[in-house]
Amino acid sequence: MHKTKHKNGVLIFVAPVAHKFAIIGDSGVHSRCGDAFWRDVAAEMTGHFKKGEFTSGILHGIKKAGDLLAQHFPHNPDDKNELPDDIAHD
Repeated sequence: MHKTKHKNGVLIFVAPVAHKFAIIGDSGVHSRCGDAFWRDVAAEMTGHFKKGEFTSGILHGIKKAGDLLAQHFPHNPDDKNELPDDIAHD
């Protein structure tokens, strides 16, 4: 996550069995939004999770992070995907 040119990686980690999750932005993106943004997104995701809307909660977090990235790190024609988009699960 910390190996992008602009330090703008975002990780959403969900541990369903432990009933825990985290949404974390690298230093470049975090410096643009601060702790309040991540707390708000986490609270919104928690609201979905408490209603059993797990997919909606994850998609909401992805959308909010994507909107933030689009605002502060707009796409350039020479951009390349610097991180894998793999989903890891047990």
